[in-house]
Amino acid sequence: MFSIPRRFALPVAWAATLLGLSKAATVTYDFNIAWTTSNPDGAFDRPTIGINGQWPIPPIVGNVGDNIVVHATNQLGNQSTSLHFHGLFMNGTTHMDGPSQVSQCSIPPGSSFTYNFTLNQPGTYWYHSHTNGQYPDGLRGPLIIHDPESPFLDTYYQQENEIVLTVSDWYHDQMADLLPGFINKGNPTGAEPVPQAALFNDTQDVKISVQPGTTYLFRMVNIGAFAGQYIWFEGHNMTIVEVDGVYHQPAVAEMIYLSAAQRCSFLVTTRNETTANFPFVASMDTSLFDTLPDDLNYNVTGWLVYDASQPLPDPAFVDELDPFDDITLLPYDNQTLFGEPDRIVELDVIMDNLGDGANYAFFNNITYKSPKVPTLYTVLSAGEMATNPTVYGSFTHSFVLERGEIVQIIVNNLDTGRHPFHLHGHHFQALYRSEEDAGTFEDVGVSEADYPATPMRRDTFVLYPTGNIVLRFRADNPGVWLFHCHIEWHVSSGLIATFVEAPLDIQRTISIPQDQLDACAAQSIPTAGNAAGNTVNLLDLTGEPRSPDPLPDGFTTRGKVALAFSCLCGILGVVVVAWYGLAPDAAASSWAEQRVAETRNTDSGVLSSEAAGGAEEKVVTVTAVSGGGNGKA
Repeated sequence: MFSIPRRFALPVAWAATLLGLSKAATVTYDFNIAWTTSNPDGAFDRPTIGINGQWPIPPIVGNVGDNIVVHATNQLGNQSTSLHFHGLFMNGTTHMDGPSQVSQCSIPPGSSFTYNFTLNQPGTYWYHSHTNGQYPDGLRGPLIIHDPESPFLDTYYQQENEIVLTVSDWYHDQMADLLPGFINKGNPTGAEPVPQAALFNDTQDVKISVQPGTTYLFRMVNIGAFAGQYIWFEGHNMTIVEVDGVYHQPAVAEMIYLSAAQRCSFLVTTRNETTANFPFVASMDTSLFDTLPDDLNYNVTGWLVYDASQPLPDPAFVDELDPFDDITLLPYDNQTLFGEPDRIVELDVIMDNLGDGANYAFFNNITYKSPKVPTLYTVLSAGEMATNPTVYGSFTHSFVLERGEIVQIIVNNLDTGRHPFHLHGHHFQALYRSEEDAGTFEDVGVSEADYPATPMRRDTFVLYPTGNIVLRFRADNPGVWLFHCHIEWHVSSGLIATFVEAPLDIQRTISIPQDQLDACAAQSIPTAGNAAGNTVNLLDLTGEPRSPDPLPDGFTTRGKVALAFSCLCGILGVVVVAWYGLAPDAAASSWAEQRVAETRNTDSGVLSSEAAGGAEEKVVTVTAVSGGGNGKA
């Protein structure tokens, strides 16, 4: 099984053999998921989730039309897991999408689970755990779908000159240790843990050997948990041709920005001379971090190596971080703007505290809580009631869509941070993105006439601080699809909504394989009924998993008592300080006491005989009269 070398990124020429197949192939992977040890930044050995004893984990590679079979066995011992194939539509196979308690039960330790799906889309994707915030521990890697019909292959670049390059943040602590401290009353502001390093291809100091006068296709994936990344190649431009699996008209960029989960494929044409090597850089978006540790190196550097005998220069400082604006891209297929929406879903992003004192993420007033029954299994067992969003629970924030509807999502950011929003099962058209601090969609006054005629498309799009975005898609893929922020901390704290798309069509086309049911049985997870596991009355949600209760409005009785005692203590403190300050000080020198007496006499209109006789007055500076201070004349 292929693995990415620690110090060299190699062109994925080994994948070119797949292109020679005249018919679709079945590509099978046997993945034993288990702990290993890694130290990618050279600073700290830590347990890491690997596959088949390897980390970084192997890429999944296929051609458009291929059938992919992944036999996943959980050998972690202490954690459940699952695999999500990020960006794949999973047409007709929504039960293979991977999020735990959404389209499946998680895979418990010792169990196996088979994912089986067809690759219907070309482009650059990735796969990762979608269970309990787990993937930053290492269970994430690239997924590449080659397209013999690509409009750029053989005209702009050759297959053998294709390079996969991942970028990510990296934590020294495991997520199982970090998450309890993050969602905790001891962290009331919801400050996300700051990563310790940035990585290229899950290492540092990557060197890519290049030939002069050659055009390479870089497939770049941000597989990180938190940090967006600014990326640039010194001495070279990038020509963007694909984002998130969608071909776009070539667009030249000097710098790009990739949020967590975004992908970008771009062409880089090398220079004709070989007298120097050139650095390329990823710089973490530190505006996302609440603190900047003194020892944090938020950059990672690699090199285009023209001549291995030449030095590897340090990257130059940049004057500003000014990346290409992805909303200006034009889709290669010229797909026009979908018609006016049949359904508008407006979501406000809110970060707030609940009754347990911890900070949570909300869409409107709902922070996501996984149901007892996976949402897809509720669809399959609810009959005609599957069209009623109530059966999916109060805390899954579910919207039921009819097949063929045009759906518009408006997201208003009432938070001061950036959020990359990802939609499962679809690409969306990105119609509008406000500037920072523009307020809500209602504030900006944008109308249908303001949207582009041929909007760019992708599956993950960045929302700016206290701004808004407008997205639009056609509900043409029956399934259960999440819409969520792809900062993993915010997934864990509840920034998720659920689209249940054409549920009656799902019932006619999907049956759950036995190994998936076995995974549920091994954990005593019910596979029928509503979000509470109720199979008798689907509208009765008694016993459903719930988020903590809200903070009460105003003060509770306990709070009022606490406030009263606080005020009383404050008043008593002021009185004590005043009394202490005015009390005579036995330790004060006699001259100070005399000076105080003179001041009092003066205030009462009586002068001492010396002062009354016009004698020269001594100037006395008193630095302390009470409290044992010293004075000097």
